[in-house]
Amino acid sequence: MVERRRVRVRGTVQGVGFRPFVYREAVALGLRGYVRNDSAGVVLEIQGRPECVAELCRRLTDSPPPLARVEAVEATTLPPTALPSEFVILASDGEGEPNAPVSVDTATCDDCLGELDDPSDRRFGYPFTNCTNCGPRYTIVTAVPYDRPATTMAGFVMCPACQAEYDDPADRRFHAQPNACAACGPAIRFTGGATATEGPAALAAAVDALAHGAVLAVKGLGGYHLAVDAADAVAVATLRRRKQRDDKPFAVMVADLETARLLVVLDEGGERVLSSPRRPIVVAPRRPGAAVSPEVAPGLGELGVMLPYTPLHHLLLRRLARPLVLTSGNRSDEPIAHRDDEAVARLGPLVDGIVSHDRPIHIRCDDSVVRAGPGAVQVLRRSRGYAPEPLPLPFEARRAVLAVGAELKSTVSLARQRSLIASHHLGDLEHLPAYEAFLQATGHLARLYAVQPEVVVHDLHPDYLSTKYAVELDLPVLGVQHHHAHVASCLVDHGRVGPALGVAFDGHGYGPDATLWGGEFLWADLDRYERLGHLVTVGLPGGAAAIREPWRMAQAWATHAAGPEVGRATGARFDDRAAAVAGLLERPTTIPTSSVGRLFDAAAALLCGRGRVSFEGQAAIELEALAAAVTIDPRRGATGGVEVRWEGDQLVLDPAELILDLLAAEPGPEAAARFHDALGHATAVAAALLAGRHGLGVVALTGGVFQNARLTQIVAGALRERDLEVLVHRQVPPNDGGISIGQAAIGAHRPSI
Repeated sequence: MVERRRVRVRGTVQGVGFRPFVYREAVALGLRGYVRNDSAGVVLEIQGRPECVAELCRRLTDSPPPLARVEAVEATTLPPTALPSEFVILASDGEGEPNAPVSVDTATCDDCLGELDDPSDRRFGYPFTNCTNCGPRYTIVTAVPYDRPATTMAGFVMCPACQAEYDDPADRRFHAQPNACAACGPAIRFTGGATATEGPAALAAAVDALAHGAVLAVKGLGGYHLAVDAADAVAVATLRRRKQRDDKPFAVMVADLETARLLVVLDEGGERVLSSPRRPIVVAPRRPGAAVSPEVAPGLGELGVMLPYTPLHHLLLRRLARPLVLTSGNRSDEPIAHRDDEAVARLGPLVDGIVSHDRPIHIRCDDSVVRAGPGAVQVLRRSRGYAPEPLPLPFEARRAVLAVGAELKSTVSLARQRSLIASHHLGDLEHLPAYEAFLQATGHLARLYAVQPEVVVHDLHPDYLSTKYAVELDLPVLGVQHHHAHVASCLVDHGRVGPALGVAFDGHGYGPDATLWGGEFLWADLDRYERLGHLVTVGLPGGAAAIREPWRMAQAWATHAAGPEVGRATGARFDDRAAAVAGLLERPTTIPTSSVGRLFDAAAALLCGRGRVSFEGQAAIELEALAAAVTIDPRRGATGGVEVRWEGDQLVLDPAELILDLLAAEPGPEAAARFHDALGHATAVAAALLAGRHGLGVVALTGGVFQNARLTQIVAGALRERDLEVLVHRQVPPNDGGISIGQAAIGAHRPSI
């Protein structure tokens, strides 16, 4: 007796060794039939003893290849028929609309590293070694089904040895599409001054240049990085000057986990994500005396570290034998350079040499960033290694959705069926290269996933380029309030649809009352929201200038707390334009804001002397770093100068007394800790009151301010003591990088548009 089944496997099953896995398992079970890729995933027909057919179907779900993400296995029993006498892998079927998730780029596996280090292996020292279990995927894919002609490896013809591996079912490179070696694959090239070398000589020249203080551009998986010796203070300072990046911290790449432990304090979760195939930058507390230049992360108590994720990185780190600064190959806030001509034009003036190669990058993809906090890891930038891995939707999408995000930390997202696909990090859309990357990502994702949007979701802010793009499309549009999208993104992160009390604290978002919100308490689910409370509003003197110059917010809050004279005197500590700012605060045209992010700016100006910032969030990051010297005491539960009061039907937080305290305080860790403690406990008191009043048992903490681990720990701890369930971000960024995800979920869930 024999049984025949046709099986459809959906999910991330292309580019992850799934067909070779099916082949080996089917042969081991004595089954006949075939497996192939098609536009929707993997399809196979199997015939044999019923128990063996059933066992293979079980293994598809229970023990797939490590990089696969199986979403569904659909089997149909068919009448037995004449199938091939053995099990075979057939050529891919490109018919039909593409609907197969593309695998993320994955760090070099241990087997490939073993070959890289083995002098007897033909791939010894080869910078582009990969197999079915590792290497480039998303950044080289041009179309699906995933086959070599649909990648940027199409121009490299495999040599006989590589072709034999590709054709051998027993080899781990069986049907590995980027398969290559030094005889037939991409080659490294170093250009510095009048010198140009290739192959091993290029690697040696690059290592020598780094060892002598050079700044290099290095081509990686998703684009170029700028690299210097992290211990060389002069080289780091040179990189800062050339990149015009005065203070923003650089990431450091180290050779192995042992070296990382010498630089930062990592718990088990931090070590696990640092060494995972995703290989993100992990932000963790810096160890005293860490052997890198202080200028790598000036004035901060944390350091971003990552491990090598390409063979080229491994070779550079091993031969240099020192940590490397490896920061995005761009000018501040622009997207990472990924084309070779672009690197020469944009990065050439910044560097002393360029390490490139001839494997094209189709989609630029910057490094992901996560923060390793107490017992938890939080994604801050979702990009290489994470995107475009689908996020599960906790419901069936009512329509296909394109969501275009906000203006800063731009991403775009698609929602269809039970999946949400978010793009990689694109940058800030106020820069033309970032907007061009936004357009490319939007089109590329829609083609890869065959999503023809029925609605486009955008932010309410009318001046965002993403909003203008949405309304210019010939499609129905849906405007979603910024902080509602933040709360929705947190709900999706936890597989929820709500309702919940959303506490959304960030820099700002356009409110329907034409003010700038940013300290919000919302009743929210995936269909609607209601504003229940907020931080008291103050003027935003000078608009965007107040974001760049925190002293303006210190003056605004001092004016609110103690009147115009004290406010003017506070501003005068920093700038002789304080009188002009006082005039702005008196004007009825000055936009009011409830932004907690701007409140943090004011406190940082008063306690850290931070009058101006050179990157987004700098003031708040420094304030948190200052407070880190003081241990959080959960018993210190007073709201400490933050009044919680009702104004009509709105619950309002008013930190006037806290601001007076800061004006009189001795700047330092204790005052910074008091600010966090007071704001955190007042937030918890307000949230608990509102949750009780509206019958809510779940509180979602969201928005860029909740990247602050200290504030999050205080608020979450105080709420849990009140028996409330607290949701904090995990895989979805709490900042504006998660806005498109929340927008897409709302657009897909809402009963009508």
